[in-house]
Amino acid sequence: MKSITIKGSERESVGKVATKALRNAGLVPCVLYGGNQAVHFSAEVMAFKNLVYTPNAHTVEIDLGEGKSFNAILQDIQVHPVSDKILHIDFFQLFDDKEITMEVPVKVVGTSKGVLAGGVLRLNTRKLKVKALPKNLPDFIEADITPLEMGNKLYVTKLVNENYKLIHPDNTVVAQVRISRAAMKAAQEAAKAAKAPVKGKKK
Repeated sequence: MKSITIKGSERESVGKVATKALRNAGLVPCVLYGGNQAVHFSAEVMAFKNLVYTPNAHTVEIDLGEGKSFNAILQDIQVHPVSDKILHIDFFQLFDDKEITMEVPVKVVGTSKGVLAGGVLRLNTRKLKVKALPKNLPDFIEADITPLEMGNKLYVTKLVNENYKLIHPDNTVVAQVRISRAAMKAAQEAAKAAKAPVKGKKK
């Protein structure tokens, strides 16, 4: 999985007054969990644009200077309900020998036979939870919809990979091809035509 580097600075004061001062200075207060003790730090708002405002999944290298660097993933983010300004971010530290669970986007590939026949593709799940060692975390999960006929569903069991485990029930639908209104209407008209008596046919 691709990694984004965020440069920040450790902070000693973690009270409300200090936190407000950081935000007023254009900085985002953050906390890194998962290690022996929580690490409090801050970074400029713009440092998070490629991490927060994207549908892609990334791991993060938190660089606090003086040789202090941590690998992590974004765990939780708080934003202002009106302005959408980032208020606080929690990270979780990664270790090479410990599995981690995170959401990864689904990437649809192929052309469905059902879509070619007039069906409509619906992506039921845009992200899936995976559990894996950090080195095995995928950038995305590829979902091949080529075999899907009209009315078919693609279940999560079809996306099994030996490098990671999908944390979802076996009946989770990732994508499906629905019958479009036009196709349904055409089928109904065809059925009516088949039942209608042929003119001029003798009894």
